[in-house]
Amino acid sequence: QVQLEESGGGMVQAGDSLRLSCVASGRTASILAMGWFRQAPGKDRQFVAAISRSGTNTRYADSEEGRLTISRDNAKNTIFLQVSSLKPEDTAVYYCAAGGVVSPAWRHYSYWGRGTQVTVSS
Repeated sequence: QVQLEESGGGMVQAGDSLRLSCVASGRTASILAMGWFRQAPGKDRQFVAAISRSGTNTRYADSEEGRLTISRDNAKNTIFLQVSSLKPEDTAVYYCAAGGVVSPAWRHYSYWGRGTQVTVSS
């Protein structure tokens, strides 16, 4: 079993930055990749970013135009998502995921956190 717990969400102002965290626990040796997805109200869940176990392989959503940085602290089985220049359209529930492949497809991730709400006000 793998458990994922996100933190760092909340209410922020447009133009601000934030950092989300996700801690993995349990049988973490089976995790080869971790990532972030988000789901805005009335929209499908979308890929945001992913990172390999070593941290050397990263992948980002094309639509974010360089505003994202994903990183990890392997000693603590934790990944981070830094989002800069926040916009109201970034408002969504952000989900942490873990699986076997660095991929934008949700089916490659076997474990999911409960999500953390990010609300960006103008």
